[in-house]
Amino acid sequence: MGMKVNIYYGGRGLIDDPTLFVIGKMQEVLEELHVDVKRYNLYEMKNTITTLPQTLKEADGIILAATVEWYGIGGFMTQFLDSCFLYGDKERISNIYMCPVVMSTTYGEREGKLTLSTAWEILGGLPCSGICGYIADTLALEMNQGYGKLIEKKAENLYRTISQKLTSFPASNQAVKQMVSQTKNVDLTPQETEQLSQYASDDDYVQKQKEDIQELASYFKDMLVTKEIEDHSDALVKEFQDHFKPLPGLKASYKITITERKKPLIIQVNHTDLKCHYGTLEKADVELDLSQASLNDIIYGRMSFQRAFMSGNIKMKGDFKILRDLDLVFTFMDATKTGE
Repeated sequence: MGMKVNIYYGGRGLIDDPTLFVIGKMQEVLEELHVDVKRYNLYEMKNTITTLPQTLKEADGIILAATVEWYGIGGFMTQFLDSCFLYGDKERISNIYMCPVVMSTTYGEREGKLTLSTAWEILGGLPCSGICGYIADTLALEMNQGYGKLIEKKAENLYRTISQKLTSFPASNQAVKQMVSQTKNVDLTPQETEQLSQYASDDDYVQKQKEDIQELASYFKDMLVTKEIEDHSDALVKEFQDHFKPLPGLKASYKITITERKKPLIIQVNHTDLKCHYGTLEKADVELDLSQASLNDIIYGRMSFQRAFMSGNIKMKGDFKILRDLDLVFTFMDATKTGE
């Protein structure tokens, strides 16, 4: 079975990125040595970086390549290393050699290289000599034969290190791995874990979800209440029709707004004629505003319209005398007294 080396590139893929030239040269050398090389450009895999630790399983060695553009190794490489810690097979990682490649267009290539080496050692992996350098002009890097020879030697060194399984002195970083690398197993997939951590830690998202749930609950509750009231709407109109007692000389209109209903109840009395329905009326002699429970108390004779107004259960606009006529023209109280 041939040697396999994976390259994980954490830069932005810019044409003049010196890191791209270095790993391209290393890939050429390794392939000439009949190594199976596969490159993963992390910037092209933003949404699947958490699954990349699975690709380590078949690798004998890896190259972690990053570019320091202003400070540090960049977010993509950091995210990949985080994923190795959270989801990587630590036993498998312990047998993988890692060669760090960090080229800088500003200050910090040595710190970047040290970051990659330290992270890999703490994960339990095997360190390997890497490459770091400051390159202001990628063209100068490409034209310099001495630099090219140096890159080739580093690639050959990686090949020999893997094939001969060379050992190195233990470092204190590897002592730390005993504590750090024992991550808790979870039953969730990396994608589910990332989504859970993203949403659960986002206070705005959680608050919005709570508000949405409350809004939905209120909406469905209103639907149920409205449906229940609408189912009884005909019965309510019938109650007024059944208890109607014509009052000579009375001509009045009433608009009763029931809190739980969308449309008000319109009652129009014209001597012996009664019109009762749900709808709209531009101007009524009396406008009432009450809850369904308060209206039920009136219909079942436990309360009169006048007493409900006096007790504050009804809000009213209009002529108070015409309000009192409601208790005369609709015999809800009388029906209770006579045992109807």
